[in-house]
Amino acid sequence: MLLRIDDTDAARNVPGGEEAIIRDLEWLGVRWDEGPVRQSERAERHREAAAEVGDRFDGVTLIREDGRPTYHLASVVDDIDFGITLVVRGNDHRPNEELHRRLALALGAQPPEYVHHGLILGEDGRKLAKRAEGATVESLRDAGIPAEAVRAYLEELGRPAHDVHYDLPRIRRLAIDAIASLSDEELAARVGVPVSVVPALRGARDLNEARDYAGSILETPPVAHVAPETLVRFRELADGGAEPKEIVRELKAVGGDLRALRRVLTGRERGPELWAVIAALPRDEALRRVDASL
Repeated sequence: MLLRIDDTDAARNVPGGEEAIIRDLEWLGVRWDEGPVRQSERAERHREAAAEVGDRFDGVTLIREDGRPTYHLASVVDDIDFGITLVVRGNDHRPNEELHRRLALALGAQPPEYVHHGLILGEDGRKLAKRAEGATVESLRDAGIPAEAVRAYLEELGRPAHDVHYDLPRIRRLAIDAIASLSDEELAARVGVPVSVVPALRGARDLNEARDYAGSILETPPVAHVAPETLVRFRELADGGAEPKEIVRELKAVGGDLRALRRVLTGRERGPELWAVIAALPRDEALRRVDASL
């Protein structure tokens, strides 16, 4: 696999664009054997090739007025020079196939195999726009979607013969599966927390939510003076060595105010299952928060 940066169209190049591409590929776990090779650095070679067939070929411009090669010329010449045998690209490039084949033959080379696949469409049925929710790798990463979920979605799509509609809810469901499959150590590393906190992260739907859950454990909540009977019973059970699930079960049995206990332990109304919060908190810290409320 050759990583080639097609940057012959200066108007479409943006600062940091190449770095963003490399960062996205590395995050997805995509590795390459050669590159990155920048087409903009091979303009002289492209002009040499154009001299063999002319600045226009089959009515298509190969060299712009300013001397820069067009996409068609640069792509075909680079495919030849780097020994590319297989080109996989979207159906929107299918009209270019015959031109690229003829150009390769005119340059004395055997064209690579061209394979075209369906495009990912947005809700409006048009080619997915980068501004759409979750439409870029970067936006998915920023949303806390694990790379494994994105890869799984792409693998499910395979090489679609026809266009498909983008299914962000499916990616979110795959994110839940991906988080569930991570080891305690890997999940802790992804979130940036001690392994002891992991029990409280297991119900998270994405890594951002997992970080939020972790914050509810690791950050000292404001003191809430509520439900003293429930807190006293919690302390008795914890002092007696009861397991987290047993504590929750016993408190439910006596009509304890579990929502109030959650507020005391985390400062929040909602979050991970209460037993997981109790399991993730060091016993001394949980009792300290309860005592502060009492």
